[in-house]
Amino acid sequence: GEVMGYEYDMVEEICQRINCTPVYEYISWDAMITSVSEGQFDMGMTGISIIDERKEVVDFSDPYINLQQFLLVRADEDRFANIEEFAANPDLLLGVQQGTSGFWATMDYVPDENRRVVFNEFGALIQALIVGDVDAVPVDAASARGFMTTTEGAVKTVGEAISNDEMGFIFPKGSELVAPMNAAIASLKQDGFLDFLQTKWFFNYDPGTGELYADLPGLDGHEIVIAV
Repeated sequence: GEVMGYEYDMVEEICQRINCTPVYEYISWDAMITSVSEGQFDMGMTGISIIDERKEVVDFSDPYINLQQFLLVRADEDRFANIEEFAANPDLLLGVQQGTSGFWATMDYVPDENRRVVFNEFGALIQALIVGDVDAVPVDAASARGFMTTTEGAVKTVGEAISNDEMGFIFPKGSELVAPMNAAIASLKQDGFLDFLQTKWFFNYDPGTGELYADLPGLDGHEIVIAV
């Protein structure tokens, strides 16, 4: 019942530094980019990969993280050792979540729609992998570590990284929020706050605290409606 996570912490810190107030409104993933592009929200977050197709309809912030995508499989999987071997076997099914970075990262490897099983919810996708309805799922490195822990070793990763995945916030085209957000992201990188967040959320070490910055462009308490 409490919102938390890497991006929530980052936005809270950003709004302290540039004087804004985040207001979170929940929306389905497949509708998020379109809704932000139409101006229904001031900003969108939740692991949005920076790709050219999306740049056509929304403006991106500078990237704040680069998450490599890996292939998640059942722990006893021995039919393939990387995505190339997976792609070469026509009997294997890939589970993907519609519109996500993993969906796009695997398109060149497994373009056949008959081998791509599309899910709307990621939890259902992981369960489908565990019970054998699909044979592999693309996930980022941090998520893979989490699933290996929470499923008590039922899954593992195979092969090298499929892709490098830079992520950013999205805004309606021409938004005046892009420049102050980029300035704040730069300050988070400069003073190590983003490194602290990666340590806190991906490696579970004790968190530190970020400092407030008065020399960044302020938004005078502006309320920002964020789609998540």
